[in-house]
Amino acid sequence: MARLNLFRNPLHKWLGRPEPRPTIPVKELRERDRRRMLKHFLQIEGRDRLLRFGSPITDEQVAKYVEGIDFDRDIVFGVYNRVFRLVAVGHLGFAERQPEQDGATDKDRVAEFGVSVLKSARGLGIGSKLFERAAIVCRNHDVDTLTMHCLSSNQIMIHIAKKAGMEIHRDYGEADAYLKLGPADPASVLQEAMQEQLATIDYALKANVRRAAKLWDMLPGRGKKE
Repeated sequence: MARLNLFRNPLHKWLGRPEPRPTIPVKELRERDRRRMLKHFLQIEGRDRLLRFGSPITDEQVAKYVEGIDFDRDIVFGVYNRVFRLVAVGHLGFAERQPEQDGATDKDRVAEFGVSVLKSARGLGIGSKLFERAAIVCRNHDVDTLTMHCLSSNQIMIHIAKKAGMEIHRDYGEADAYLKLGPADPASVLQEAMQEQLATIDYALKANVRRAAKLWDMLPGRGKKE
C-alpha cells in the first residue's frame, strides 16, 4: 500500500514532476507522550543504543532516563509516522553555563541536543529536521550555543553536525560539536510557531485516524477469525 502523505501536492503527479520528500512535522512532546517515548527508546537496541546514549545501558536504565526527563526544564521533540508511531525523538537539554564555557558564550545557559531515529525512518532527513527545530528554539530562548556530544564512531550524528555547519572536536573516541546561533528575531519566532502549529494538526489527524481504526477493529465481526 502506498504511503499516505496528507500534505502531498497532487500537481506534482499531474505535471509529471518528481515527488518531493514528504513533509516532516516536528511536534513538541509533553507528559502525555512519555509512554510512547519509552516504547521508542526500548526499540533501539545493540549498537544503535550504544551510539545514542554513549554507553551500553539496560532497559531499566532507559526507563529511568525517560522517567527523569523534566518537561518544565528541557524541550523534547518527536516525529510520528502515518500510523501514529513515534519514530524519532530529539532531546534538547538546557543547563547553566559552566566556568570552562565562559569563552564560548556569555549567556546564562547552554543547550545540548541528542537525537534518535528508528531504522525504519532513516534516510529521510528526520534527524536534520529535529536539529533545525532545536536550533530555532535555542535562538528563541536566548541561547546562542548549541552542543552535541557523541562517540566519534556515530556517523549519523557527525553527519548531522557537519550538515549544520557545527565545529567538531574529537578526543579519545568521543566528539563534541558546537554551533553558534544568532539572536531571535520576528522570523525565527514565527517559524517556530508555524512549525508547531503544522505538527499539532498532523498529530491530531494521526491520533484520530488511529483511534478510529481501533474502534473499527472492535466492531462485531471485525475480530480475529479462527
